Amino acid sequence: MVAFVSEDNFHHSSNSTYRTASSSLCADQEALLEKLLDHSPPSLPRPKDRFNGAYIIFFSLGIGSFLPWNFFVTAKDYWIFKFRNCSSPAPGEEPEDLDILNYFESYLSIASTLSSVLCLVANFLLVNRVPIHVRVLASLTIMLAIFVVMTVLVKVDTSSWTHNFFAVTIACMAILSGTSTIFNSSIFGMTGSFPMRNSQALISGGAMGGTISAVASLVDLALSNDVTDSTLAFFLTADVFLGLCIGLYLLLPRLEYARYYMRPVWPAHVFSGEEQPCQDSPSTPLVAPRPSFSPTPPLCPILKKTAGLGFCVIYLLFITSVIFPAISTNIESLDKRSGSPWTTKFFVPLTTFLLFNFADLCGRQITAWIQVPGPRSKVLPGLVLLRTGLVPLFVFCNYQPRVHLQTVVFLSDIYPVLFSSLLGLSNGYLSTLALIYGPKIVSRELAEATGVVMSFYMSVGLVLGSACSALLVHLI
Repeated sequence: MVAFVSEDNFHHSSNSTYRTASSSLCADQEALLEKLLDHSPPSLPRPKDRFNGAYIIFFSLGIGSFLPWNFFVTAKDYWIFKFRNCSSPAPGEEPEDLDILNYFESYLSIASTLSSVLCLVANFLLVNRVPIHVRVLASLTIMLAIFVVMTVLVKVDTSSWTHNFFAVTIACMAILSGTSTIFNSSIFGMTGSFPMRNSQALISGGAMGGTISAVASLVDLALSNDVTDSTLAFFLTADVFLGLCIGLYLLLPRLEYARYYMRPVWPAHVFSGEEQPCQDSPSTPLVAPRPSFSPTPPLCPILKKTAGLGFCVIYLLFITSVIFPAISTNIESLDKRSGSPWTTKFFVPLTTFLLFNFADLCGRQITAWIQVPGPRSKVLPGLVLLRTGLVPLFVFCNYQPRVHLQTVVFLSDIYPVLFSSLLGLSNGYLSTLALIYGPKIVSRELAEATGVVMSFYMSVGLVLGSACSALLVHLI
């Protein structure tokens, strides 16, 4: 006798279905459910991603999801210019607002990551209340509007209201970070219902966004002597790309391949809070109880399934955000006094931003071909813990200014180059593995919500790392 599962027992969100945490199915029903979720019905043959259209769109959306953060932190010389009251101090004269100037990256990290966590919680609660296309398009529109405001302020003289400009900048970064988090976690949740290569494309796109911003910064520095001109071109590039992301997202549902994986699978119903008995049980009622609506996905089963991967993601991002950008951007060349542009003007953009982001991109792209260790391997958390050793390596490079810890151990510019490459490569490879495994170790009906939870793990790691980076900067 074949046990059939009623379609009325499932709740459908924009791209996933789930059962409530208090529900249970018989073993034969569970097996049937997995087959129904993981295999295509005969009437719906699985289409191919023609010309890799969906892959390219997800890769591009990944770029757009991280561009705001990358463009903000890469424009270091612009922020120094703005917070020095829009003028360079005379030789031997200390610039004003040293606290803002020295700890700006730490303030920026804390503001952005705190808003990310709050918006991730809100996004999880809104998964089934607000359609995904509304969340994505609204967040992209707000990101674009905020960035346009910051673009306009580039050419505005803020010397008479430096502290207010600092407050506006932090507020804009918090809004940008929050909305980009909603956008990124929503898209990542969507890719949980797609084949794994699409999740990898989205994550790799984020690293490409960092690489693009680093290359753009170098080009602007080389071609422009006015920091406001280079930053204006920098921010305009972000404006254009965010507009492009809106167009690409609207194009996605037009692809047959994307429509197949975004299609509704079950009607919008879930089990009620009461546990459902097996069909073969003597106590099974002749008439099934009426299902009730549950607007929030079950959190406990997701946390239980992804606990190990969640630890890996949190600790990976914790170590990375402790170092980048607060520590790594303040490492100076030992040959700075030579006056060479490679040891002054281009040193930080090259050794910190470009090398880190390019190595991060390479690490993420490698996961398209190599996916070891597996999601349940003990080697994965072991490799994650080994990255702790990167923190003292960066601290004992030529970090400036040094007040409490005067010792510099690594007396060559090759060391920050090697350490930045290792930081980026390990971050890209290990974090991508953990993130793409997450939605795949749960049943398909939980994939979207699990994608949001994995993004939450990322933000927790960033919050903890940002807080510790501010403490570490003060200790140095």
